[in-house]
Amino acid sequence: MTTDVNEVVKVRGLRFCYPDGMEALRGVTFSLRAGDKVALVGPNGAGKSTLMLQLNGILRGQGSVEIGELALNPDNITVIRGLVGLVFQNADDQLFSPTVFEDVAFGPLHMGLAEQEVRQRVEEALEMVHMREYEDRLSHHLSVGEKKRIAIATVLSMHPEILVLDEPSAGLDPRARRSLIHLLHEMPITMLVSTHDMALVKECFPRMIVMDRGQIVADGPTAQLLEDARFLEAHGLEKP
Repeated sequence: MTTDVNEVVKVRGLRFCYPDGMEALRGVTFSLRAGDKVALVGPNGAGKSTLMLQLNGILRGQGSVEIGELALNPDNITVIRGLVGLVFQNADDQLFSPTVFEDVAFGPLHMGLAEQEVRQRVEEALEMVHMREYEDRLSHHLSVGEKKRIAIATVLSMHPEILVLDEPSAGLDPRARRSLIHLLHEMPITMLVSTHDMALVKECFPRMIVMDRGQIVADGPTAQLLEDARFLEAHGLEKP
């Protein structure tokens, strides 16, 4: 079997059961190449969130996960968590410091970086999400859309190679959602995004992975998959 040197995520035969016996992942296999922007879609309970939590070792199943050239195992877990930036659906789960600057600086500080390097990373991350002027603001006073951007910045400050987002458009008003779409379009980073927002999928993600009942049931061009209304309905999805 040949290996694609551009593959930055390789998942092979991944299985995972929760303690109550529920089989959440049933032999999931897929790859991401550098620069891919991929939507992960499917009904509630399909296994999407479970899969995302496998990619940086928060959950560990059977099978193999490789990030770049590194196998996901206890020896590599710290490095891999720096490479895979996970942004949760609820931004409040990631924002816990008094100010925006402190939230975005948290990761780099715990990497043991020098003060100047930390400051530079914070400024760069906030610039990438167009929130540079917010660094002295109180995180808990921000709008939902602003919090989502800061949560993304907290991950970007770690210089990840892959960005993994869970329901990024949930709870956003139309203006904030449109702003998020522009942001996702322009960010030059490999991206896997779990979402129920099929209009967002159509606009932002050329490739779509469809999950149902713990398995990948389709993986292909978004435009092609969205044309099959019968397939979408069978897997709890609506054509945008």
